Amino acid sequence: MTRPHTDEVATGTGDRPRPRLVLPALCATQITSWGVLYYAFPVLLPHLTAETGWSGTAATGAFSGALLVSALVGIPVGRVLDSRGPRAVMTAGSLLGTASVLAIAAAPNFLVFAGAWLCAGAAMAGTLYPPAFAAVTRWWGGHRVRGLTILTLAGGLASTVFAPITAALIEHMSWRATYVTLAVILAAITIPAHTLALRAPWPPAPDSPNAARQPDTGARPKRPVARTRPFVLLAIALTLSALSSFAVVIGTVPLLNERGATSTQAAWALGLGGLGQTLGRIFYAPFARRTGVTTRTSVLIATGGVTTAALAVVPGPVTLLIALAIGVGMVRGNLTLLQATAVTDRWGAQHYGKLSGILTAPVTIATGLAPFTGAALAGPLGGYPALFLTLAAVSAVAAALALGGTPRQAAQVSPQRVGEAQ
Repeated sequence: MTRPHTDEVATGTGDRPRPRLVLPALCATQITSWGVLYYAFPVLLPHLTAETGWSGTAATGAFSGALLVSALVGIPVGRVLDSRGPRAVMTAGSLLGTASVLAIAAAPNFLVFAGAWLCAGAAMAGTLYPPAFAAVTRWWGGHRVRGLTILTLAGGLASTVFAPITAALIEHMSWRATYVTLAVILAAITIPAHTLALRAPWPPAPDSPNAARQPDTGARPKRPVARTRPFVLLAIALTLSALSSFAVVIGTVPLLNERGATSTQAAWALGLGGLGQTLGRIFYAPFARRTGVTTRTSVLIATGGVTTAALAVVPGPVTLLIALAIGVGMVRGNLTLLQATAVTDRWGAQHYGKLSGILTAPVTIATGLAPFTGAALAGPLGGYPALFLTLAAVSAVAAALALGGTPRQAAQVSPQRVGEAQ
């Protein structure tokens, strides 16, 4: 019998050993990668535009372009993850991310700035949640929800950690020097962590649990999973939900301003909503143990619509609006875990990277377009309360579509069996 890898420990549950250092390393790299590649930008944007003369719309467009590239690159990255594991992908992403941030800092004109952001988008595909989710899903097996919950709890702290750090840096140096400093932090934390902590052997993909229920007739599969009706409906539902959720995030401050809140109060509401996002993830595992995959998908998306509608119709006081913003954040935190487990709950982990990449692509595109969509619709609709009602209706449509987003075999798995697997 061969000795286990030195970085692995037995789970004590009969599952294959899990690498000991993977989860803490990924927690650290998710905080750093999200903080540097995503959350630093809105903090630096006013300083960047003031110094360069570039318009805020153009700069934000370059950033949104990075999210679109991330969505497209995520599909081939998923295939590599399935076959070779996360070490090479995430290490390469860290290297490219560092180089891209340095290029952003040194950009002599807007064309170079935009091109650097497109490269940063490719780095996002290799460093943010999707590859980390793939790593935890494969290595943690039946206990993946526990690992994913811990990982997203850490990732949710990225804005809490790096928004203040970025704000403190910009008080003492230019936006370019700030980005250089952040690039050094990104390199120092993520490159060695991805290189050293992800060395464990990549375990073979388990067979799909749904495939085991079907008799072997020798016939070829009718169509790939990604072209089946449940997959397409699920992708549309999650995309509409993401569009609504992130438009709400961007629209929270102007909505509260319309309700009479000060800029400081609105900022607190946004920040506490992010804290609610982190705290809400604690409740996902017990909720998943008590619900089937179709029910929890539809209920969570619908709940997001209900909380959004509440923000639209409740006029105040500000403390109640802040409490509703926290509730919206809690639902959004659960939706992150819902997306992370959507593939394995329905089709198993055999092709998780590929299917997750395809499923995540339109969601990421919607996330990138959400700020522009919300701002563009608020005026014609007559203000942010009407916008939020419209977004709530979008969530309702998404919840209805989610009812058809589960293959028949997965829908027949009882909540008790799902809970045992998690």
